[in-house]
Amino acid sequence: MTATVRAKPLPQTRRVRQVQPLDYPLLLCAIGLLAFGWVMVTSASMSIAESCCQNPFHYSIRHAIALGLALVLGLMAYSVPTNWWERHGTWLFLCSSLVLILVLVPGIGRTVNGATRWIPLGPLNVQPSEFVKLFAILYVGGYLVRHADKVLNRLSGFIRPLILIGIAAALILMQPDFGTTAVMLATVMGMLFLGGASLLPFIVLLAIVGAGLVTLVIFSPYRLERVISFLNPWEDPFNSGYQLSQALIAFGRGEWLGVGLGNGIQKQYFLPEAHTDFLASVIGEELGLAGMLVLIAAFAFLAWRAMSIGVRAEALKRPFEAYVAQGIGLWIGLQSFVNIGVNVGILPTKGLTLPFMSYGSNSLMVGCMAIAILLRIDVLLRQVESEARLKRGMSWSRV
Repeated sequence: MTATVRAKPLPQTRRVRQVQPLDYPLLLCAIGLLAFGWVMVTSASMSIAESCCQNPFHYSIRHAIALGLALVLGLMAYSVPTNWWERHGTWLFLCSSLVLILVLVPGIGRTVNGATRWIPLGPLNVQPSEFVKLFAILYVGGYLVRHADKVLNRLSGFIRPLILIGIAAALILMQPDFGTTAVMLATVMGMLFLGGASLLPFIVLLAIVGAGLVTLVIFSPYRLERVISFLNPWEDPFNSGYQLSQALIAFGRGEWLGVGLGNGIQKQYFLPEAHTDFLASVIGEELGLAGMLVLIAAFAFLAWRAMSIGVRAEALKRPFEAYVAQGIGLWIGLQSFVNIGVNVGILPTKGLTLPFMSYGSNSLMVGCMAIAILLRIDVLLRQVESEARLKRGMSWSRV
């Protein structure tokens, strides 16, 4: 008598595809802008560095050191959980706003070209207004989470965060720094709108802010001069309109493909601040319209990626992360638009840096912190998505 043994089928296992641990497109785009900025700062600053420091690579070396500090600060920011930023965002904003007062104290703040925006700390010059922009995003993001109902249903919920933001904006205006103030206010207003605030307070506030800005321009001689020179720089091309007219000449020389990297002429003592606020003009001259289109596309991608991270966070019921990501996206988009707009003559001169690219350690450090926070939010969202898929018994992936 023979017995038959039936083999049991082996249990089928699902094939699990591993997800990317980071948002590599976002990371590579940011690193690309940082590297490209270093190259262009080197190109734009060689003449002035040779003249003032007898070393054509003086500003390039300092920019490289600033890049190293910025990357270290970015790694530190990436290691901080998002809930820590949510808990301490208000205090970070308040502390950075208090430092703005120190900038205005005689003997503490450092004045360059008529603007008092820096505090010397050894070899570094700290610009608190750069950090205030980022911390304002964290503060407003946390406020929108804690007081969501008040923002939606009460006018006081809309006005309360604007009181602190307005005080910080007034301190920045006293430096004076009109560009940073405008970008910060526009970013905060955009976040409040995304938070569900009623449209009527926006219209009223925009009217008040608009009237205030017009008043500032009319009663401030240097701002009025900037606006007049912006409207027609060729009326006084050797005085008030000099900087913009030289920037426009740089773009005209660049044509379609540029004169070649390092071959620009306008940076040779013609264009002031070529390695800082007017770096885009050097790019336009040396790499032409093609280079500018690539640059604009890179900033548009960063802003879109940040906004898309915010949309994912909102879908996963992570409101703080959603507001912060969208706020960073608004900030990057607005500041890059304003800087390039100033360079091509569609906006008055503001004194804003080109994010991730212009010479200046503070701008680089804050930019790297912002990207690090975005990457940290993205990692958190990937973990939440993977846990949700595993609970549903599904393999998970992320494109």
